Formats: sequence, C-alpha cells, structure tokens
Amino acid sequence: MVPKIIIQGGFFSESTANNEVKRSKQKALKKIAEQSHAYLLSHTAVETVVYAVALLEDCELFNAGLGSQIQSDGKIRMSAALMDGHTQRFSGVINIEDIQNPIHVASLLMDYNDRVLGGPEALSFARKNGFRFYDPETVERRLDYELKLKQTVRTGTVGCVALDAQGHLAAGTSTGGKGFEVPGRISDSATVAGNYANAFAGISCTGVGEDIVSAALAAKIVTRVTDGFSLQEATDKTMAELKPYDGFAGIIGITSKGEIYHSDTHPYMVWAAYSTLVETFL
Repeated sequence: MVPKIIIQGGFFSESTANNEVKRSKQKALKKIAEQSHAYLLSHTAVETVVYAVALLEDCELFNAGLGSQIQSDGKIRMSAALMDGHTQRFSGVINIEDIQNPIHVASLLMDYNDRVLGGPEALSFARKNGFRFYDPETVERRLDYELKLKQTVRTGTVGCVALDAQGHLAAGTSTGGKGFEVPGRISDSATVAGNYANAFAGISCTGVGEDIVSAALAAKIVTRVTDGFSLQEATDKTMAELKPYDGFAGIIGITSKGEIYHSDTHPYMVWAAYSTLVETFL
C-alpha cells in the first residue's frame, strides 16, 4: 500500500483580502504535509495523524492549539479527537484549557476505558499525566476579540487523515472553536460527526460545528463508503444533504483503496495532500 496523507487548515474566513496571510497558510500546509508524509513512511497512520495535527496546532496561522479563537468570556477552550480506523477506538477532549497540544491528550486517552473527557476533568487528567501549563493566546486573537472584527460565523479547525503502508487508516481533528461562542458550547471536532475512521475510510471535518453534527457528517460518509460508495460519491451525496439548511462544512478523506478526496460547501477550505507529491489548495 502506498502511504498517503491529507491535511486541512479550516476555511479561509479570516483576513480574506490579505494575500500575505494566504501565501503563509499555503506555505505552512505544504511544509507540514511534506514533514508528515516523511514521518508516515516509518510510522503508523495513528502516530502520523497525531504528529501532523500537533504541527498544525503549533502553527499560529490556524485555529487550533496556538492561535485558537477566544470565547465570549475571554477564555480559550479547545477540542480535539483521534480515531483509529483499525481498532475502531475513538478518543477526545472537549473544551480543554491551557494545553499546548490537545491532540496529544486525546492520543493518551486512547489507552483508557473512559476515552472522551471534557472541561476541568480533561485538564485535570492532562496535568496528572505531565502536560504543563501553556497559554495558546496570540496578540492577533486578543485584538480580534477586543475589537470584535470577526464575522458572526467563524469556521476554523485543523485535521489529518492518513493511510499507512499496512493499509490502516486514522483521522484526527483539533479546533479552537468558532470565537465568541457561549462557554460550554460543544463543537463537532471531538465527536464522530466531525472525526471518524474505520477499516474502509477516514474523514476529518471543518466548518460550523452545529451543521456538521446535524448531518452526522464524518460518520455518514464513512458508512456510505463501507456500504460500497466511492469516496467521492459518498461525500457528494452527504454534502448535498446540507443544502436544505445551507450547512457550512468541508471535509478531507482517504479510503483503504487509496482514494483521496476533499469537498466544501462554501469557499474556501485550505488543504494539502501528499502521496507521491504535494498538492495544495487555498
């Protein structure tokens, strides 16, 4: 099996007139796709997804980890999930604070019976397992919050789907939220609606969490691939079901056959894929 990887950096809904930011995001995605593909050649799909999502979390250009959006009470709360398509195990953290890489906490939870934790309990688990305090706020995000310059609907997530040499799939997704949301709001990222994989396909979603949850988006696409649809057919059919309520979403995916596909309902989701070469879109 030829190892393949696809990553996404959410929708380009910020500073849309700033070409420098656009170029920076494209350059960052290309570099992370290259690094992650090189890592994939000697690691499993699960290990690679964690590696790639952590790199995305550490890049302040994206809304996950460093540079996450600030909620209405002035705090940053992040969510992340990991799913191993081979073992069918899902783990995640919801609304965790003061952590550098939520995907690393989600990964650690994979070995526990209680694999999805939220809020203070997620943070307590992280601290007990050696995750130190980290402030993910950037100057830009604070200015955005104070001046309320962002549009009402904010869409930002990062994610990765990988297919390793053994033919195993994994998907990971991380988000800093949509910005100015009510504290306690649950996004799709740490649910099977936003992040799902099995032996047949893996999907990572970005967009408006409520729309993605309403569509059960990732799980539905994977289920349709499992039932015999091609990845494109499954995605196109499922994305079309968002139209009645003008759902805002984007997906990246890979199947066990090596199909790679991406789709979005509104321009523009940013993504990069690597199989034998890097392909980027912004």
